[in-house]
Amino acid sequence: MPPRQKKPAKPEDMKSILWKSADKLRGSLDAAEYKHFVLGLVFLKYVSDAMEEKRELLEEELRSGGMLAGMGLEGTAPEELIRKTVEDPLQYTGAGIFYVPPTARWNEVLKHAKVSTDGPSVGEVIDGAMGTIEKFNRPLKDTLPRMYNSGRVDEPTLAELVRLLDQLTFQSQISLDGKRVGARDLMGEVYEYFLAQFALAEGRKGGEYFTPPSVVRLLVEMLEPKERERVLDPACGSGGMFVQAEKFVETHGGNRFNVSVYGQERNQTTWRLAKMNLAIHGIEVDLGEEPADSFRNDQHGDVKADVVLANPPFNISDWGGELLASDERWKYGPPPASNANFAWIQHMVSKLAVGGRAGIVLANGSMSSTSGGQGDIRRAMVEEGLVACMVALPGQLFRSTQIPACLWFLAEGKGKRPARSPWVSAERAEQVLFIDARELGFMATRTMRELSEAELGRIAGTFRSWRGVEGEAAYVDVAGFCRSVSLNELREHDFILTPGRYVGAAEVADDPDAEAVEAKITRLTALLREQFAESEDLARIVSEQLGRL
Repeated sequence: MPPRQKKPAKPEDMKSILWKSADKLRGSLDAAEYKHFVLGLVFLKYVSDAMEEKRELLEEELRSGGMLAGMGLEGTAPEELIRKTVEDPLQYTGAGIFYVPPTARWNEVLKHAKVSTDGPSVGEVIDGAMGTIEKFNRPLKDTLPRMYNSGRVDEPTLAELVRLLDQLTFQSQISLDGKRVGARDLMGEVYEYFLAQFALAEGRKGGEYFTPPSVVRLLVEMLEPKERERVLDPACGSGGMFVQAEKFVETHGGNRFNVSVYGQERNQTTWRLAKMNLAIHGIEVDLGEEPADSFRNDQHGDVKADVVLANPPFNISDWGGELLASDERWKYGPPPASNANFAWIQHMVSKLAVGGRAGIVLANGSMSSTSGGQGDIRRAMVEEGLVACMVALPGQLFRSTQIPACLWFLAEGKGKRPARSPWVSAERAEQVLFIDARELGFMATRTMRELSEAELGRIAGTFRSWRGVEGEAAYVDVAGFCRSVSLNELREHDFILTPGRYVGAAEVADDPDAEAVEAKITRLTALLREQFAESEDLARIVSEQLGRL
């Protein structure tokens, strides 16, 4: 029996279905809960479709004799062997596909959504399916949501939602050689779209903001993670940094499965969301034993990472700093209890391996604030040679905040031990690169700005040139955009790290058709005199008219 042909799955169609699914939940759940509720069902549909496709391929190979021929046998497999093989979990997990037992498959859920029975409700069937899938797939332990039988969404609405999501189609999940293709990337794209759409609905939660894809891309393009490296995000949210990091490794010829990934997230619901998101992308990640605060319960205490990247919560004041005043991580000075920005920076520095590098998204205030000793910490970091590059970002990149943001790039070993930091050339030991990207970007929507591919390439390429990467063009300062600044000059400016202070104004190209300055002054002076005369005439006419009243 040939594999069942399915209609192509288009991201645009799937996004539309997802958005309609959210509409069905209005009035039943808070907007911030939509994504958790819907994405759990989408995940169930996805893993069921993926397994079904693999199941059909297995059955086709057994019936055609292809699988037996591979084992040196002839003929076709007997029905009993076919039945056992297509229900063998190892046939799926060995190919990187989640095994879904018969009672947990999407069609079982759909059956209860279409026909009212005296048996378990739709919510009970879904919650049961989630638990069953976790039991058969260890990477999903304590990950999948079980909220569908809570009564918060009534059964008719839940059944309608299931029928709507049945329109989602994931195909080409498995190629003939057993490798995953297509559908995983499609699911990942839809998943990320849904997370982004609901970032605004969730609003600001203790300074946490969804990281725009172009900012994630920029961090990864500048940090350049490689095969066999350890990557850490101590404030990982839903795991978007890891997805992009592994894509970078893969597109640059590396094996993304040879990257060790570590993350930490304190919010339990988001922690589960991250595990589900990364499972969809086929990424193996250590998210710790439980959701936990990176400051007070580091889940990766012994891990030293080659690459650390994060978008930690901006400017949070309730991070427990008063309880950690003498923590050994504060190498450059105790951060103020009223603001965690420099606690985050120093925590990430403490996680760097020898010669490691870090990229951090922070509020612009981190570049210039002196309150609570922040200026002293910044000075100590620069004097140590830790700071490699500062990037000022354009506004309107973040969906749920107008707080201007910047990127810090740090290099362990730069300055004092340049030979231990091959990421930055020795000649840059006492220099910091400043990039002012505030004027870059385009309006993707009426309210949202994005960085273009060319702009991402320009910023990352400038950094590579400055670092002295072999094969890159020689670095040159560009007025209004980038400048390499010496340690002595930074001292003169009290170690304020705002790029606009150093890069200057952009040079304006001469226009051969432009009006000469002298001629322009003469013309505008004559025009001004004409307008004065007209004003006097108008005043005289008004005065005469008033005199006649």
